[in-house]
Amino acid sequence: MLTAPSPSPCPHSPLFSLRRTTTISAVIHHHPQDRQHNAKSASLLRYHFTNTQQQQQQQQKQDDAVVDVVIPPEEKVKLLELSLVRKRPPQFPGSIYDMSSGSLSHPPHLRTLFKQQPPSSNDNDGGDVDEELIMKALDIRRQVTAEIFKEAMWRKGKFGITYSTNVADRLPDFIDHVMIKAAALKKLPEFADSSFNVRAKWFIEDSNVVPLIRWLKHNGLSYPKIAKLICMSGGNLESIRHLAEWLKSVHVKGEFLGVALLKTGGNILERSIEELNEIVEYLETNGVRRDWMGYVMSRCPQLLSQSIEEVKTRVHFYLDMGMNKNDFGTMVFKYPKILGFLTLEEMNQKVTYLKEFGLSTEDVGRLLAFRPHLMGCGIGERWKPLVKYLYYLGVSRDGMRRMLVIKPMVFCFDLETTIVPKVIFLMTKAGVSERDIGKCLALGPELLGCSIGNKLEVNVKYFLSLGIKLHQLGAMIADFPMLLRYNIDIFRPKYRYLRRTMVRPLQDLIEFPRFFSYSLEERIIPRHKIMVENRVNFKLRYMLACSDEEFNQKVADKVEGRRLYELGLINEAPPHSQTVDDSLRQQDAVDYTDIGSKASEPQAIDSSIERTEFDRSSN
Repeated sequence: MLTAPSPSPCPHSPLFSLRRTTTISAVIHHHPQDRQHNAKSASLLRYHFTNTQQQQQQQQKQDDAVVDVVIPPEEKVKLLELSLVRKRPPQFPGSIYDMSSGSLSHPPHLRTLFKQQPPSSNDNDGGDVDEELIMKALDIRRQVTAEIFKEAMWRKGKFGITYSTNVADRLPDFIDHVMIKAAALKKLPEFADSSFNVRAKWFIEDSNVVPLIRWLKHNGLSYPKIAKLICMSGGNLESIRHLAEWLKSVHVKGEFLGVALLKTGGNILERSIEELNEIVEYLETNGVRRDWMGYVMSRCPQLLSQSIEEVKTRVHFYLDMGMNKNDFGTMVFKYPKILGFLTLEEMNQKVTYLKEFGLSTEDVGRLLAFRPHLMGCGIGERWKPLVKYLYYLGVSRDGMRRMLVIKPMVFCFDLETTIVPKVIFLMTKAGVSERDIGKCLALGPELLGCSIGNKLEVNVKYFLSLGIKLHQLGAMIADFPMLLRYNIDIFRPKYRYLRRTMVRPLQDLIEFPRFFSYSLEERIIPRHKIMVENRVNFKLRYMLACSDEEFNQKVADKVEGRRLYELGLINEAPPHSQTVDDSLRQQDAVDYTDIGSKASEPQAIDSSIERTEFDRSSN
């Protein structure tokens, strides 16, 4: 028997509600062991209805207590970072906020920022927190500005990331300058609605700092010098380019541009080009050539920071010593620091000290024109210890004056590393006695400038190889110190001619070591031929240490004496040769103390040494 299906109840009917309630209740309160058709769905539904009420209660409690929440300092820092960072990670529906230190997303309690915070219980603590937050904000803003600058470097200037980072790390003052200027642009109407990043980027581009860095790098400046120069400019970047262009116009080249720009002083970028041109023109009128200016400014950039009055005072300081303009210009070119490195007080002290050796003002002027490096040596550090050491060796004040005139660079040498090893070598390896070492240094201060291994030791070994004893060699060096300065190639032909052609004993050479100072072709050979032709013989000193006229007269007198002796007009040969030879020996053996007194002027040098230099140059 068929029965009609019962009609479905209406959703809004009491019967439907009753069935729904019964079904949900059965689902919620079912026995765990009773298996149903949709067990998984029923479990999720049960979980949902169980937690809904708890979540609503917790949310209500949070809303009620939010007015009492105080933002902790850590959250304040994160909020500052959020507001000041240049780039934020993108947010999208369903994204999870990362609370790590590197994340800059919106924190979940951002809405607490807009709630009223209760006043702090301690006003002083609140002020410290605010100051700390302000400093933190400035530091973050500074980092953002540095990142904008780096981006401009590698995007606009085509610099590498490493180079851009190195430059930015050395520009803290300029980064602060950009940050301040970018903040000030906010007051302008056209930037009223612009972000800080836009304003900072615009200012960096408008300042042309990136093209300036490229230009300075092209002119040989390293990035530390570039960074230091930009910080020194105080934001006036155009002054750097103008000054660099001017330095190039006076022939300052290459890496010396950076030296001249950085070592002149803090006010160099504030000086006008007209003031700098005035200094150059004044130096040019006093003997410093125009094409020397670049070298002078590169080695003494302090000149550019001096006023024209100070430059004139320094120039007249040297001209008043009797120095002419040509000598002054050459002196400045040899040692540019002599004009701008020292103070006027130091310059006067050094000139006064040099006068204590018996030199006049004009003598000091000629000395400085010849060797201006003396002004770069300290009195207490270099000169006084050297003077004490020379006195200990027996060198008198007159001997030191001679050393200053002949070899002024001795007073620039380091005492321990240069002078003392040379003295020890002369006394131990070259045979110079303690009694003669002072005389040796006074007669030949040039020895102190020779290399032991390349010059002194080589010459000593050569003479010892000839059979000369060590003490004999020491006496030879004391009489003629230049013996150790000559090249061995000069010794060999002269020694060969002396022993093989002239057939002279080695003792003649020991007695007259100055033999090697005379020209073989122009003096030794011609005079030896004259003596052979006239059948006369002289000692080496008598043969060479005289002029041609005197030599010819001596030969004539010797020939005439022999003729008279052969005719029987005289009983014995005249002792003219020996007498004259003894007088020449006495004349040549000039007293050591007199050497210094005769050297009070640069041109007052022993005539024999003058002949030595002439003959050596002719060889």
